[in-house]
Amino acid sequence: MTNTNRPIRRALVSVFHKEGIEVLADAFIKAGVEVVSTGSTAKKLAELGVNVTEVSQVTGFPESLDGRVKTLDPHIHAGILADMTNPDHVAQLEQLGIKPFDLVVVNLYPFADTVRSGADEAATIEKIDIGGPSMVRGAAKNSATVAIVTDPADYRLVAERVANGEGFDLAERRWLAAKAFAHTAAYDATINEWTAKHWPKPDSVETPDTDENGNVVNDAKFPAAFTRTWDRAHVLRYGENPHQQAALYIDPLHRDGFAHAEQLGGKPMSYNNYVDADAAWRAVWDFAPRIAVAVVKHNNPCGLAIGETAAEAHKKAHACDPMSAYGGVIACNSTVTLEMAESVRPIFTEVIVAPAYEPEALELLQTKKKNLRILKVAEPPKSHTQFRQIDGGLLVQDTDLIDATGDDPNAWKLVAGEPADAATLNDLLFAWRAIRCVKSNAILLAHDEATVGIGMGQVNRVDSCHLAVERANTLADGADRATGSVAASDAFFPFADGAEILINAGVKAIVQPGGSIRDEEVIEAAKKAGVTMYLTGTRHFFH
Repeated sequence: MTNTNRPIRRALVSVFHKEGIEVLADAFIKAGVEVVSTGSTAKKLAELGVNVTEVSQVTGFPESLDGRVKTLDPHIHAGILADMTNPDHVAQLEQLGIKPFDLVVVNLYPFADTVRSGADEAATIEKIDIGGPSMVRGAAKNSATVAIVTDPADYRLVAERVANGEGFDLAERRWLAAKAFAHTAAYDATINEWTAKHWPKPDSVETPDTDENGNVVNDAKFPAAFTRTWDRAHVLRYGENPHQQAALYIDPLHRDGFAHAEQLGGKPMSYNNYVDADAAWRAVWDFAPRIAVAVVKHNNPCGLAIGETAAEAHKKAHACDPMSAYGGVIACNSTVTLEMAESVRPIFTEVIVAPAYEPEALELLQTKKKNLRILKVAEPPKSHTQFRQIDGGLLVQDTDLIDATGDDPNAWKLVAGEPADAATLNDLLFAWRAIRCVKSNAILLAHDEATVGIGMGQVNRVDSCHLAVERANTLADGADRATGSVAASDAFFPFADGAEILINAGVKAIVQPGGSIRDEEVIEAAKKAGVTMYLTGTRHFFH
């Protein structure tokens, strides 16, 4: 077998982040590696005792334009790109008087850090690295003879290979190159995400308004190539099931989203914990600025309520389905008080998430419920785009928010019964907002701004109606909670039978989108029973 190892005799080092560079410096000194470096990196290496050659000595050209031009020179890039297994390349370097590099170590300007810091546009633009990615891509392309290192976690490995004189073999150089291309791709994707938001197409530029199917095109929202990047935060124990591997990735341009939650206690988060807690977190903010609590199980609410206090909201939400709340996730859009913590204490709960905790509440939860995952999330949900992977592709859509015309009760159309009084209208509005976070087909019964029965995830609306009524009347010690409640449906009733189940159970008012070819049959059933019915004209499917 041919030996593809290439000893490291000459290295180019240019890093913004200097952490860990001492490991390399020590190895370079002991092995007598010739080191070429730039600006502050050269200064740091020199302080560590490395005999450094400044890039400007190699190029014969000073660093200029406030550091924008340093390494962009043939004396550097020819030394990076020369394939030393190619005799012609070797001959050309000798004719040009250029020495090849065996190792390139680069990390880039902190663009994402700068964006997250809130820096202005000029400062952000200055952190768009040009020379760094050029060196990285050049060295990665030339993995035949050059080792490229972009990850400080690899410094110790580099030091070992420098010390033993072996360098890296071809397979290792290709592996390093693949990491490097991923690094620059993610870096450019981050820049693209920022520029797409801050530099939209001006009105002076005309582009086609529709695609080949006649659909309106919004290039700012749905660009021709959808480029985004996420950074791995940590690997999870497993995914939805133990045989599935999983990891959490975070958006590098944001620091306050749910994925960045601060964990204040309990066991590590699981994949399912993240899914359920995110659903609960999103649900409670539909009711802000009023205090709301959601109890979620398997990505569906088993209780959701508004209260004057966090404790009241939790008690009302829990009362909807105490059985399913066992092992569930609790989210609150207000500070968790000691009173609420006392209410949560006797209930087996996987996760609790809130924007803040009273010190006494946090101490109680940490000491009395040691396995409870306690999350603090600084900001409400802000994402306006949702993604779903399908085999071979990605679906992208606007997030379903409570912002459609039909979400405003002033736009509702009364089609049956008497206009709702203030209390009933409040319950209808609560039910309509709550239905958004229930898996379709969804039917939700509510009273006193709290859920009392939820029918979710059924393949037909009739079954959802039966389920909502059954749960309302069997989960509270046999109390008839359907009678006098209000109902919301996330989509129209295709036939009158679903609405009739609710009406026969004693529901006094129904809010639904309308739009069925049999709307008149549905409306007539409500009229016949004297039940109030409003049409919103807006649908809230949640698949």
